[in-house]
Amino acid sequence: MKIKKITEVLGVKVYTDSGDYFGEIEEANLYENKVDGWKIRVGGGIASLIGGAKGVIIPHQFVKAMSDIIIINSSALPSPSEPGFEEMTEDLM
Repeated sequence: MKIKKITEVLGVKVYTDSGDYFGEIEEANLYENKVDGWKIRVGGGIASLIGGAKGVIIPHQFVKAMSDIIIINSSALPSPSEPGFEEMTEDLM
């Protein structure tokens, strides 16, 4: 397994496990020197599915694979009706 620096992951394209383009990595959230989550700038038609937000924070546990692209579990996608949705997206709006 190749270890990547966070700077190598910034700007990498993100896709859901169903093959839909989701966006690009914008920033990493760290907690105790470990990646806790990823701020993803949403692209394509996905923004309309999540209430028009420009970005979301996806917990690292929902990342299924990382290489030239990142694949996330589609169940990780936040819903506008989900509690805390505004907090997850307010930094990116």
